[in-house]
Amino acid sequence: MKSITVNLKNKSYPIYIASEGWEELPQAIEGKIRGKKVLVVCDENILPLYYNSVKSVLISMGYQTDVAVIPPGEASKSFDRAQRLYTKALETGLDRSSSIIALGGGVTGDLAGFIAATYMRGIGLIQIPTSLLAQVDSSIGGKVAINHPLAKNIIGAFYQPNMVFIDPHTLISLPLREFATGMAELIKHAFIADQDFISWLEDKMEALISRDIQTLSDALYRSCQIKVSVVEQDEKETGLRMILNFGHTIGHAIEAATGYSKYTHGEAVAMGMVYESKIAMNMGLISQDYIDRLVCILKKANLPTQLDTPEWDPIIDRMAYDKKNMDQRIVLVLPTRYGKVEVFKDLNPDQIKRLLK
Repeated sequence: MKSITVNLKNKSYPIYIASEGWEELPQAIEGKIRGKKVLVVCDENILPLYYNSVKSVLISMGYQTDVAVIPPGEASKSFDRAQRLYTKALETGLDRSSSIIALGGGVTGDLAGFIAATYMRGIGLIQIPTSLLAQVDSSIGGKVAINHPLAKNIIGAFYQPNMVFIDPHTLISLPLREFATGMAELIKHAFIADQDFISWLEDKMEALISRDIQTLSDALYRSCQIKVSVVEQDEKETGLRMILNFGHTIGHAIEAATGYSKYTHGEAVAMGMVYESKIAMNMGLISQDYIDRLVCILKKANLPTQLDTPEWDPIIDRMAYDKKNMDQRIVLVLPTRYGKVEVFKDLNPDQIKRLLK
């Protein structure tokens, strides 16, 4: 079992990549749960797959375990669903020494993490991500949130977990579209921070798509290292951590403009990376070769690279609500070379529209 430690000023915690699977969970979880009551939050798809495995470990270790099941999909990150989970936490008898375990994908991790951060002003949190997207991105770094109809992840907190436990075997049965959505974040990490990782992904893409466990474990380890390195330097996204948002300003706007239902998060981010790269090219920051290489690797990962019929007005309108914006200026993370991006804070909607066209 490989591990990476997230070293932060006020709280540090381990990320375990368990290539042997669930049998390594007891060793990883020992000493990471406060109190004796645990509420596992998972969605309807994850419940029959992994809940019993986690429950049996928890019960064998003496924990009182209950489960809250949510509908799958981005729509669950809502005020209404949060209210229901607060009620479930009260009915379960969770107190300040209790813990919530987020078992599932990014939606589950964001929502369960938000509940843990705000219930009784903060209780224990363990992330057990089962999707590629959650394993390389949303479970790491403490960003938890719910959505508003006008903007994604606009209501949230920075709340670090006690531990992240990653089992690469959960990716074997992941539907192709959900696997691809996680590949978008893997690819993003390479393009923002590690040119060699870009080449590695190009070379290993076939093995990744075929879900080879060793290749997946290696990719997870490097991708998590990149995310951790950024988070350690800027836990609360006051500067450097913004680079993790490459593709996300336009990507989140695409998601919001299409009602969080047409595209997965990774699909929207993939298109966002391409469109933000086009803006960078039109600003003279990169060449067409960069975009061609990005598009090629995204396509090999079964991700879309452009909208069927771009309607920029509603998308740019949604970009105006992005939480990174300052002084009515839209903040964009743009590439300047392979493995390097920079934050641009002086673009207005009209400029962006011209650069996209």
